[in-house]
Amino acid sequence: MLCPPEELLQKSQALSSTWQRYQAKPSFESFVELAVSINSFTEFLIDKGITALHHASHQLEQVTLALFNTEIEHPLPQAALDDLNERVLALERMANTHATATADLVERRHDPQCPTPDDLRISQTWLIGHDPAIWADLRSQLGYFGMSAAFTTWDQSLPENVGLAPLLLLDLSSLPEAEWCSRIQALRQRFAMGQLICLGMPSDFEQLQQALRGGCDRCLLDGTPSHAIVEHIMELNERHDQEAYRVLIVEDSKTASHLIRRTLEENQIVSEIVNDPRQVLNALRQFNPDLILMDMYMPNCTGVEAARVIRQHGEFLSTPIVYLSGETNVALQVDAMRLGGDHFLTKPFNPVFLNAIVRSKIERYRALRRTMYHDSLTGLLNHSSGKHTLDMLLSSVAHEGGFLSVVMMDIDHFKQVNDTYGHPVGDQVIRSLSWLLKQRLRKQDIICRYGGEEFLIGLPHTDAEQAFAIIDRIRQDFSQIRHPYRDRHFMATASGGIATYPLYQNGDSLIKAADEALYQAKRDGRNRIHNDED
Repeated sequence: MLCPPEELLQKSQALSSTWQRYQAKPSFESFVELAVSINSFTEFLIDKGITALHHASHQLEQVTLALFNTEIEHPLPQAALDDLNERVLALERMANTHATATADLVERRHDPQCPTPDDLRISQTWLIGHDPAIWADLRSQLGYFGMSAAFTTWDQSLPENVGLAPLLLLDLSSLPEAEWCSRIQALRQRFAMGQLICLGMPSDFEQLQQALRGGCDRCLLDGTPSHAIVEHIMELNERHDQEAYRVLIVEDSKTASHLIRRTLEENQIVSEIVNDPRQVLNALRQFNPDLILMDMYMPNCTGVEAARVIRQHGEFLSTPIVYLSGETNVALQVDAMRLGGDHFLTKPFNPVFLNAIVRSKIERYRALRRTMYHDSLTGLLNHSSGKHTLDMLLSSVAHEGGFLSVVMMDIDHFKQVNDTYGHPVGDQVIRSLSWLLKQRLRKQDIICRYGGEEFLIGLPHTDAEQAFAIIDRIRQDFSQIRHPYRDRHFMATASGGIATYPLYQNGDSLIKAADEALYQAKRDGRNRIHNDED
């Protein structure tokens, strides 16, 4: 998905305004504000996948942070001011150009008088190589999920109507290594908003370095199976509306806590402040943070004591705790981390470094939680988290009034698939159905790998008839997928059963009724959906 041009311009203007404030009143405090603003803009560009701008912003960030390590007074020397000014203005021009191009593309795509031709598709995919036969299996698998990859050779130029933000899959195996960088750089310059992925790359440090240095976004190593490439491409095409990072600030000083909050807000990190550490448990349960920033020394309770109390509760055992303190005694810092902490930052803290630590800790924490709550094969919710999410969704639907349809779906004759083609192929069949479900269902729908080849699906505000139409279409499309096996293909089918609230009043009874409907579909001949109300 393209970044909304208004959002990009707003972030760019915020950076320019911060730079202007420093020029008007050069001080260390305003320079810190500038560094935080540049860091925030760089993180924003990374999150949005705006590769060309990210490189320029990252270079500006590195130049700015280097000035923290020198004994330079403010205002900065003229040479440094001129260099920063040139970089800020260049980045602003690039952001304006990008936003203008994006706005024009979006306007043309939504103009009812201007039907959207293929050249305006944001997710258009091209494969550049020397032999289309090598990638025939990949292209056919993409087709099963509504995506296509046009092929062209390195000797041919991509047509003018490719669009502004294509996905380019690059097979570099037929090119001399000396040409890699120049070819990738030329594509990156032409498609600043596109995604460049190199396929079939050797596991060689220097070759990977060349491709990444040239502007490639990702290298997929030689031997990466087609299904893994498809999965990566599907992830790029999905909308990632990631929930904002959440930090609980435990700090008795109101001045210090609000300074920390302002620093985090620059990076769109949501925070809650607790000035009395004895209230931390209530705040944890109500705010549900990804990380705790904890002062070391507070009245009535030290940070270490608060951390030890927090760690007595199983639900908070893995929540990262980062201490903030003027304490410089290394032995005391080690003890503090041994007794419940994960990191130690000394005051006064560098705000850019604080944001970097917070983000990296939260990313790892969320990755850990994802492994706990999601199935490793499909990335869907696992059995227990699926049931728990269904119960919460049912409670919400019951409160609002309306329908909730629950579907149990599984792959027909799956044991036969495993016995005939092997478990790795069986796993790929399961992945194929999970991809189809993720692609066709809404963000608010529940998709859970309930066990083996069985899936639990929750469709809020969807009655039985609507649910049948949705799931039956998925069933039909799944039956058309040709699953590769050696030099041939085979096909598989799926069956499903539907039960709907308010006919069934709780999660367990909905699942039981949907499961019984599924087995009725099996008894009726498989490759069909049975509605419990029929």
